Amino acid sequence: MQSVFHLAIHVTDLDEARRFYGDILGCEEGRSTDTWVDFDFFGHQLSLHLGKPFETTRTGKVGDHMVMMPHMGAVLRLDDWKALADRLAANGVAFDIPPVVRFEGEPGEQRTMFFFDPAGNPVEIKGFADFDGVFAK
Repeated sequence: MQSVFHLAIHVTDLDEARRFYGDILGCEEGRSTDTWVDFDFFGHQLSLHLGKPFETTRTGKVGDHMVMMPHMGAVLRLDDWKALADRLAANGVAFDIPPVVRFEGEPGEQRTMFFFDPAGNPVEIKGFADFDGVFAK
Protein backbone atom coordinates (compact mmCIF):
# COMPACT_ATOMS: atom_id res chain seq x y z
CA MET A 1 0.00 0.00 0.00
CA GLN A 2 1.31 3.42 -0.93
CA SER A 3 0.32 6.21 1.46
CA VAL A 4 1.17 9.78 2.36
CA PHE A 5 2.09 10.62 5.93
CA HIS A 6 0.43 13.62 7.63
CA LEU A 7 1.95 15.52 10.55
CA ALA A 8 0.60 18.68 12.20
CA ILE A 9 2.86 20.69 14.51
CA HIS A 10 2.94 24.14 16.07
CA VAL A 11 5.04 27.05 14.88
CA THR A 12 5.24 30.54 16.33
CA ASP A 13 5.24 32.59 13.10
CA LEU A 14 3.69 31.54 9.77
CA ASP A 15 5.76 34.00 7.71
CA GLU A 16 9.01 32.63 9.17
CA ALA A 17 7.72 29.10 8.60
CA ARG A 18 6.91 29.91 4.97
CA ARG A 19 10.42 31.27 4.39
CA PHE A 20 12.05 28.27 6.04
CA TYR A 21 9.95 25.40 4.71
CA GLY A 22 9.24 27.03 1.35
CA ASP A 23 12.29 29.08 0.42
CA ILE A 24 15.06 27.18 2.22
CA LEU A 25 13.83 23.57 2.32
CA GLY A 26 12.13 23.92 -1.07
CA CYS A 27 8.76 22.52 0.03
CA GLU A 28 5.74 23.57 -2.01
CA GLU A 29 3.06 25.45 -0.10
CA GLY A 30 -0.48 24.14 -0.18
CA ARG A 31 -3.66 25.39 1.44
CA SER A 32 -3.58 27.90 4.28
CA THR A 33 -5.64 30.13 6.54
CA ASP A 34 -4.67 32.88 8.97
CA THR A 35 -3.69 30.25 11.55
CA TRP A 36 -2.11 27.38 9.56
CA VAL A 37 -0.33 26.46 6.35
CA ASP A 38 0.21 23.10 4.62
CA PHE A 39 3.42 22.08 2.88
CA ASP A 40 4.40 19.20 0.63
CA PHE A 41 7.21 18.02 2.90
CA PHE A 42 9.15 15.74 0.55
CA GLY A 43 5.97 14.00 -0.59
CA HIS A 44 4.14 14.13 2.74
CA GLN A 45 1.64 16.58 4.19
CA LEU A 46 3.05 18.84 6.90
CA SER A 47 0.54 21.20 8.53
CA LEU A 48 2.01 24.07 10.51
CA HIS A 49 -0.39 25.65 13.01
CA LEU A 50 0.17 28.71 15.16
CA GLY A 51 0.80 27.67 18.75
CA LYS A 52 3.40 26.60 21.26
CA PRO A 53 5.84 24.04 19.78
CA PHE A 54 6.17 20.70 21.55
CA GLU A 55 8.73 20.30 24.32
CA THR A 56 11.89 18.47 23.29
CA THR A 57 14.78 16.88 25.18
CA ARG A 58 18.11 15.44 24.08
CA THR A 59 17.27 11.88 25.09
CA GLY A 60 17.49 9.83 21.90
CA LYS A 61 20.70 7.78 21.73
CA VAL A 62 21.39 6.88 18.09
CA GLY A 63 24.87 5.70 17.21
CA ASP A 64 27.31 8.19 18.73
CA HIS A 65 24.75 10.99 19.01
CA MET A 66 22.19 12.10 21.57
CA VAL A 67 19.38 13.49 19.45
CA MET A 68 16.42 15.71 20.24
CA MET A 69 13.21 13.86 21.00
CA PRO A 70 10.68 14.01 19.61
CA HIS A 71 11.72 15.11 16.14
CA MET A 72 10.38 14.79 12.61
CA GLY A 73 12.01 14.53 9.25
CA ALA A 74 12.31 12.82 5.91
CA VAL A 75 14.40 10.19 4.17
CA LEU A 76 15.85 11.33 0.84
CA ARG A 77 17.90 9.76 -1.92
CA LEU A 78 21.56 10.54 -1.31
CA ASP A 79 21.95 13.06 -4.17
CA ASP A 80 18.91 15.01 -2.96
CA TRP A 81 20.20 14.85 0.62
CA LYS A 82 23.58 16.28 -0.41
CA ALA A 83 21.92 19.09 -2.39
CA LEU A 84 19.72 19.95 0.59
CA ALA A 85 22.70 19.93 2.97
CA ASP A 86 24.48 22.39 0.65
CA ARG A 87 21.35 24.60 0.41
CA LEU A 88 20.94 24.66 4.19
CA ALA A 89 24.60 25.62 4.68
CA ALA A 90 24.39 28.31 1.96
CA ASN A 91 21.37 29.80 3.77
CA GLY A 92 23.19 29.92 7.10
CA VAL A 93 21.09 27.26 8.81
CA ALA A 94 22.91 26.15 11.98
CA PHE A 95 23.17 22.38 12.25
CA ASP A 96 22.51 20.74 15.60
CA ILE A 97 24.24 17.66 14.15
CA PRO A 98 26.14 18.55 10.97
CA PRO A 99 25.88 16.27 7.93
CA VAL A 100 27.50 12.97 8.88
CA VAL A 101 27.63 9.28 7.93
CA ARG A 102 25.98 6.96 10.43
CA PHE A 103 26.30 3.16 10.63
CA GLU A 104 29.06 3.19 8.02
CA GLY A 105 29.59 -0.20 6.41
CA GLU A 106 26.60 -1.69 8.26
CA PRO A 107 23.11 -2.54 7.06
CA GLY A 108 21.19 0.72 7.04
CA GLU A 109 24.22 2.92 6.37
CA GLN A 110 22.91 6.45 6.07
CA ARG A 111 23.72 10.13 6.09
CA THR A 112 21.95 12.33 8.61
CA MET A 113 21.72 15.95 9.66
CA PHE A 114 19.72 17.67 12.38
CA PHE A 115 18.65 21.30 12.54
CA PHE A 116 15.82 23.37 13.98
CA ASP A 117 13.07 25.26 12.21
CA PRO A 118 12.55 28.91 13.27
CA ALA A 119 10.07 27.81 15.98
CA GLY A 120 12.63 25.42 17.50
CA ASN A 121 11.14 22.20 16.12
CA PRO A 122 13.93 19.64 15.57
CA VAL A 123 14.19 18.24 12.05
CA GLU A 124 16.25 15.26 10.90
CA ILE A 125 16.89 14.59 7.23
CA LYS A 126 18.39 11.21 6.34
CA GLY A 127 20.02 10.27 3.06
CA PHE A 128 20.30 6.76 1.66
CA ALA A 129 22.26 5.61 -1.37
CA ASP A 130 20.02 2.53 -1.45
CA PHE A 131 16.43 2.79 -0.21
CA ASP A 132 16.47 -0.97 0.48
CA GLY A 133 18.57 -0.04 3.52
CA VAL A 134 15.90 2.17 5.12
CA PHE A 135 14.40 -0.78 6.99
CA ALA A 136 17.56 -2.94 7.14
CA LYS A 137 18.09 -5.07 10.23
